[in-house]
Amino acid sequence: MKTMPWRDFIALVASIGVVGLGLGATIPLTALTLDSRGIGTDIIGIITAASAFGILAAAPFVSRWTASHGPRGSMIAAIIAGGLSTALMEFTDSLICWGLLRFIFGAAMGVLFTIGEAWVNRLAPVNSRGRVVAMYTTSFTLFQLIGPALVAQMEGRVSMPFAVCGALFLLALPGMVLISGGAHEDDDEPHVSWQRVLPRMLMIVAGAAFFALFDTLALSLLPLYAIRHGIATELALLSATVVLVGDTALQFVFGWLADHVGRRKVHTGCGIAVCVLLPILPFAAGTPWLWWTVLLMLGATAGAIYMLSLVACGARFNGQSLVAASAVVNASWGITSSGGPLLTGVLMQTVGINALPAVLWCGAAIFVGTAWWEYRQGYIERQERKVAPSTS
Repeated sequence: MKTMPWRDFIALVASIGVVGLGLGATIPLTALTLDSRGIGTDIIGIITAASAFGILAAAPFVSRWTASHGPRGSMIAAIIAGGLSTALMEFTDSLICWGLLRFIFGAAMGVLFTIGEAWVNRLAPVNSRGRVVAMYTTSFTLFQLIGPALVAQMEGRVSMPFAVCGALFLLALPGMVLISGGAHEDDDEPHVSWQRVLPRMLMIVAGAAFFALFDTLALSLLPLYAIRHGIATELALLSATVVLVGDTALQFVFGWLADHVGRRKVHTGCGIAVCVLLPILPFAAGTPWLWWTVLLMLGATAGAIYMLSLVACGARFNGQSLVAASAVVNASWGITSSGGPLLTGVLMQTVGINALPAVLWCGAAIFVGTAWWEYRQGYIERQERKVAPSTS
């Protein structure tokens, strides 16, 4: 039975956690700085979306870069690129330059997420993969939650905030150095294209795309949705935080359940739970305890859908195929997080404010549908039986 290399895992989680801290600080800092300069929300949205397009642009090349330079070398380069592109925003007011730098930043984050997610799956023993991946995603989300608070503390106290945020990323480098070569596998294939793995991961892509939509809408449009339903502005702004708290607090529980009850059952069950909870949202707005409870449960179950999609990648793929599959996951994230808020915002303006839970419900229903289709095909069990002996 494969044992857990805890030193490598802790070093990887620490590094990705620091990246999450920098990411959580950079996103609101960018929006607040542009707003203070009188830039309109349309331009702010375009510059914010540039990061998602960067993730999408990098996705087809990550497997090739990893095969050529190794996972550690590729991640170190991406950390440096992310920190440098953030710091350079301090020295220019050009919106075009900011858009370009955010695009580079997004590409660097795409490389980090793709390799980090594949790497943690390689480190995890088969019988505890759910818990191990849950610890990884929980750490990232927890540090990301701290980012906005850090920006608030820097307000008025730090003269070069983007340079400080850029330097934060460099704190991830010591963890990369500590990871031993044992985390790197010699792969039979030097490079695997995303076209080869995509047909074998429809449910995984649907799960990742749904959570990307959920995450971006919770951060961007959920507070507005709450205000339109009569919730006080101060409390409405806390809605996104409550969703993230639910996501952070219960991931290990769902990972444990997946390891003991079965990943497919828990994964699909979370999708069904989201489909049940979302129609309650419009009626919960008038009852504070119900509103916060539904948001916590939505954050927990939606976050588990993404976490268990990563677990499914590790169960189905090995080697460079796993890196390619992780790249597809991040590409689906980039597509949905860039286009989803735009479409939902238009629908909320034209159809009504409850278009928000309706769009999310459709995304969750598509995930449940793909899970049901794969179950009917016997695809999940067949893939797990094929992969498990080579990873244990």
